[in-house]
Amino acid sequence: MLPATFKLCAGISYRHMRNMTGLRKNAMVAIHHELNRLAGPGSSNWINQVRRRSSFLSARIEEEQGYSEQEMSYVKQEGHQHSSANKTAGPLKLCLQYLFNTPPQANGDKVLSKMLPDIGKVFKLEVMLEQHPDDLYNELVGNMEQMGEWNPNVKKVKILQKIGKETMVTHEVSAETPGNVVGPRDFVSVRCAKRRGSTCFLAGMSTKHPTMPEQRGVVRAENGPTCIVMKPCAEDPNKTKFTWLLNIDLKGWIPKTIINKVLSQTQVDFANHLRQRMANNVSMEMAHAC
Repeated sequence: MLPATFKLCAGISYRHMRNMTGLRKNAMVAIHHELNRLAGPGSSNWINQVRRRSSFLSARIEEEQGYSEQEMSYVKQEGHQHSSANKTAGPLKLCLQYLFNTPPQANGDKVLSKMLPDIGKVFKLEVMLEQHPDDLYNELVGNMEQMGEWNPNVKKVKILQKIGKETMVTHEVSAETPGNVVGPRDFVSVRCAKRRGSTCFLAGMSTKHPTMPEQRGVVRAENGPTCIVMKPCAEDPNKTKFTWLLNIDLKGWIPKTIINKVLSQTQVDFANHLRQRMANNVSMEMAHAC
């Protein structure tokens, strides 16, 4: 049974068959059932690994059903982005590779940076916040459109489209910097919000959306692979190790020294404004409880 099933699954390697969702689903479900039969008390590690993988793929195929072609393009962009030069991983994978495999070099007291091939300069902010990751996740994802209320560097954030539970397309407008050194910018981004155990991931990069073409009087900037990772502190799980990787092309004729200063300061300011926002939320909850 298993060899025949792998022949069925091999069919999806052909382009015209790979687009047949029903065939993909049936193949993965059949493999999963067959591996369940083979795997017993003495089953090898590779069988257990393939079982987990086939189960994951079956779940992803289930999620894909019912999506339009446009919606699927955003879901796929979350995982992979094709450039004219090569194929690079999606924003979350790239950011995680950077986090764990390439220690950055200091660029100031609090913000680190590193040049990455095919991406450019990535800025890294790492701070400790007093709140639990779930509370921060609820604020940054659940109350995303309210960000302009507490972060003066942001004019507004609007969700243009939601695709499933983890993916959305947003439009953000930034405020001008002091002295209007850098004028207002806007971004259209595809974002994914994921939880893996006690760790929360928020990743995104620029995209296009039919309801939000470029706006007159505002420069359309581009988000490269960008990611926020929120992980409970090892010493105190009610606190959060907050890591933000930022890669942006602001467009326009701006000296690199100014761009580097603006982006690194934006990260530091964001952390401070977020701390204040969370402290205000606690104060309001206490006031309502009285």
